[in-house]
Amino acid sequence: MAFSPTNRKGTINGVIFVAIFAAAATMIADISFVKSLGISPLVIGIVIGIFYANTLHNNTPKAWGSGITFSGKKILRFAIVFYGFRITFQQIAEVGVEGFMVSLIMLSTTFVLGTWAGQRLFKMDRDTSMLSAAGASVCGAAAVLATEPVLKAEEHKTAVAVSMVVLFGTIAMFLYPALYNVGFFDMDAKEFGIYVGGTIHEVAQVVAVPASILNASAEMANSAVIVKMTRVIMIAPMLIILGIYLSFSAKRSGGEASTVKLVIPWFAVYFIGMAGFNSLGVVPQNIVDIINEIDTFLLTMAMTALGMGTIFAKFKGLGLAPIYTAGLMFAWLMVGGYFITKWVVAVF
Repeated sequence: MAFSPTNRKGTINGVIFVAIFAAAATMIADISFVKSLGISPLVIGIVIGIFYANTLHNNTPKAWGSGITFSGKKILRFAIVFYGFRITFQQIAEVGVEGFMVSLIMLSTTFVLGTWAGQRLFKMDRDTSMLSAAGASVCGAAAVLATEPVLKAEEHKTAVAVSMVVLFGTIAMFLYPALYNVGFFDMDAKEFGIYVGGTIHEVAQVVAVPASILNASAEMANSAVIVKMTRVIMIAPMLIILGIYLSFSAKRSGGEASTVKLVIPWFAVYFIGMAGFNSLGVVPQNIVDIINEIDTFLLTMAMTALGMGTIFAKFKGLGLAPIYTAGLMFAWLMVGGYFITKWVVAVF
């Protein structure tokens, strides 16, 4: 146990060690140039963690390992639950059926496409494929983190998925505004906002796109963010369905019904409950802002701890398969997402 009498001191030291790295990541992310690129402290945290893992790892007391693991597992679940304070059901209702349908269609099709292509076309393992698909289809690095405990995936597989989110999400963040500014997209402000929110990986990247549009309206920015947060809240039912699927898959592959447990990610259920509580409006906005800042720091700690368990030697054998898989999902999000958005807006 992490906090047993023999492990308590090492666990506390390990958590403090991770927190120091996360604080550094937060300060770097707050630099104006870094902020303008839409790079979140979560991404910086994993980069710092990976650098540590492949340079200074052997100089750290082994007893601190329990604290690093605690940060990457337990603190992660706690942070995902409180991620619900970023969302209200009223916000989701504001974009109406169009925003909801685009979010639902793009999430489900992208996850299925990424999982299938990763395993069947590009011969990746199940966990790396599903983690990459979760990151592209829902909300980037936070979705990868939330999916990892359901799959019980290894740290380096999660790091691969996060890397793909960063690469293609960053490309989208610069490509979408450039194409819109030259008149490539035949969309009005609300349509383009729905399209951006329904197809770009990270929340920070979604926020950055309207800010890069010439004379962008508030309607475009609001639609983009609200549709994106609709995708975020859908991570909870997605993880519950994934847990049920994994349980039935285990039974089908020869596990006894009595020994195969139904995997329900309760932190995802609590996440919905927290979003519902936030929707009541009983917590003052300034308190919600503080909670969200603390939650971002906890997620940064989890991501940093994840990076600390990522050794480059474990990547051998993957080759270019993750890039091919993520690239295919990116093409689907950008091209398929455009036509689906146009169709949904026309129909609903």
